[in-house]
Amino acid sequence: MEMSELSKPEEDLQGPGKAQGPVEVQLLEAEVGEAASPSASSPTVSSSAPGEALPQEALKEMITNLMNFLLLKYRAKEQTSQAEMLEKVLKDNQEHFPVIFRQASECLQLVFGVEVTVVYPRVDTYAMIPALGLTCDVMLSGGQGLPKAGLLVLVLSLIMRNGDPTPEEVVWGALSRMGVCVGREHSIFGEPKELLSQVWVQEGYLEYRQVPDSDPAHYKFLWGPRAYAETSKWKVMAFVLRVRQRA
Repeated sequence: MEMSELSKPEEDLQGPGKAQGPVEVQLLEAEVGEAASPSASSPTVSSSAPGEALPQEALKEMITNLMNFLLLKYRAKEQTSQAEMLEKVLKDNQEHFPVIFRQASECLQLVFGVEVTVVYPRVDTYAMIPALGLTCDVMLSGGQGLPKAGLLVLVLSLIMRNGDPTPEEVVWGALSRMGVCVGREHSIFGEPKELLSQVWVQEGYLEYRQVPDSDPAHYKFLWGPRAYAETSKWKVMAFVLRVRQRA
């Protein structure tokens, strides 16, 4: 996904502009084995005018605007409700809420590692929580920056599938196919090598070790102790299967 709208400062997110299409979700799905197109898998959405279909660009904009709103709630550790989402984001598009809410929730889970859960079903109240219980986003300074747990889950799954440890070339090659490249600043994840080999190593989610007797030096990634403490390989596998089942 071109996430320029979602990487704006918080004050800009409060008044979302023109949305971008959720392309990055397809790339994340392809990385775990299934490519899916939100527009192709979504049911036809009718507008309030009888017999008139809602344009896909308008649908994408509503999805991204709702994602912006839910990310603000996640940062503020606040709950929300269907009534609030309709009032502040979707306005007169109540009939489209189920489709827009479902796709926005799926994108949050896949791209940012944020899960939308029901708190009080009778009044449609929701809370946003980190996927798989990972707390890496809690460390975001002052609540700033975009959630990165989605990428962490992806890296942990890559290590699982390719063997623990996994050569760093395998990890970088897979991430580059979704536009996360070493030496290139990413709008959501920043500089990926610094994030994986320094930040997440310091936090204990990953280990980054030199291959013994390698010259020139080669490195490998492993699950770190904090990853084992906060989640499990079974939970990561279940997350990946949920992504595949969406296609």
